[in-house]
Amino acid sequence: MLGPLINSAGIVLGGLLALVLKEPVSVTIQSRMKIILGVCTVAYGLRLTVASLNGSLVQVLKQLAIVLLAMTLGKLAGKLLRLQTLSNAIGQFASRQIAAAGSRPQFNEGFQVATALFCAAPLAILGSVQEGLNGFAKVFYIKAVMDGMATMAFVATFGWGVIVSAISVLAWQGAIIRCVALLEPALQHQAQPLIDSVNATNGLLIFCVALIILQLKKVAIADYLPSLALAPLLTWCL
Repeated sequence: MLGPLINSAGIVLGGLLALVLKEPVSVTIQSRMKIILGVCTVAYGLRLTVASLNGSLVQVLKQLAIVLLAMTLGKLAGKLLRLQTLSNAIGQFASRQIAAAGSRPQFNEGFQVATALFCAAPLAILGSVQEGLNGFAKVFYIKAVMDGMATMAFVATFGWGVIVSAISVLAWQGAIIRCVALLEPALQHQAQPLIDSVNATNGLLIFCVALIILQLKKVAIADYLPSLALAPLLTWCL
């Protein structure tokens, strides 16, 4: 579970830097970091998808069609389950807590806000799924930097309670990785294409996260999460 450890370390490091420097990161630096992280996320997501499409041109087109179908059906399922609504509610809860924070914020407030945002972030789930299937996912480097920067901002409002959220992040992502790892032998036993379909779908969803980071398009990532389960099912059926 190297990915969650790196992610948690990013949160702790960001919090410690905020406590030591006592100055927020400038808007200019934040903007530049977002562009760098967005470009890296685009490259990583597309590379993962391309690497997961194998065979002749006809086979690749079939695999891509299955992935797109899985994402379409997954979004419908996500809407029925109101996954994005739940994700938005978590974000709204965090916003209310930040707005209501007084001059002496409580430890619990910072812990709850950071835990909610860091654990509900799309990359927390997408990165964990990939690590559960393939081992260490480098996308956690990106999430570690993003969460570290967010922690630096949150510490100024909530204090050191934000740093402790690293424990929750480690536990949450570790649990997802463990659950996916338990399913991996079954997928591997059936056929490698099942795992490839999950990875290809995961790569496109990570690419969509990059669109959000770069503020190019708002994508309801949470609604698409069921596609990670539908992709191998459709691959097996078709």
